[in-house]
Amino acid sequence: MIRAILLVGAMASCAIPAPRLEEPFKVLILGDSISIGYTQGVREILGNRATVVRPTHANTGKPENCAGTTYGKNQIDRWLGLEGGDFDIVHFNFGLHDLKRVHPETGKGSNRPDDPPQATLEVYAAQLRHITSRLQASGARLVFATTTPVPQGKVGPHRDPGDVVRYNDAARALMAEFDIPVDDLYAFALPRLAEIQRPTNVHFTPEGSRALAEQVAGKILEAAVSPPRGP
Repeated sequence: MIRAILLVGAMASCAIPAPRLEEPFKVLILGDSISIGYTQGVREILGNRATVVRPTHANTGKPENCAGTTYGKNQIDRWLGLEGGDFDIVHFNFGLHDLKRVHPETGKGSNRPDDPPQATLEVYAAQLRHITSRLQASGARLVFATTTPVPQGKVGPHRDPGDVVRYNDAARALMAEFDIPVDDLYAFALPRLAEIQRPTNVHFTPEGSRALAEQVAGKILEAAVSPPRGP
């Protein structure tokens, strides 16, 4: 009898709906220029269901490029405090700047394939861990977006398409460790690059940015109705 009661209780607990965030919920979008391209689209799609925030430059009001993890680890506390902080959801990405080649002395973008990346894979993983830990400590529900594909051809600064796969793999492993859901923008964009990405350019057409916005908004809505994950 006790076993039957326990079984019924377990089944009932599985049927309890996931906690839904009260609308409008507050969203922070962190990422490079790719995310700048889709942020406004996300705002329009979510409408009055959410307040969507991203970093901006104080003197101009223009969107801030969150760049790579080397910059991000030093700015994360400032970003979490934007517009009063207390974000319900953070959708974040780092990688495209980390893997770009830079001049070994100046640190500026380089077109030379044999120059070093801005952050090696090991440094990227360590710095992304720092950022992710800080984000998780904020109490927000997190969604990590994989880095979008680098097309074949001479893209400046130099980026190796194969590096995107390696950096994304490292990020996915880290997110699995933290139990953070992944918005796989790489897999979403890869089969339709010819339609949505600019020729020999990491950036997307307006239509491409809108497609990414629809994907991102969908994942944000999923997070809004899902239980918080991680410790």
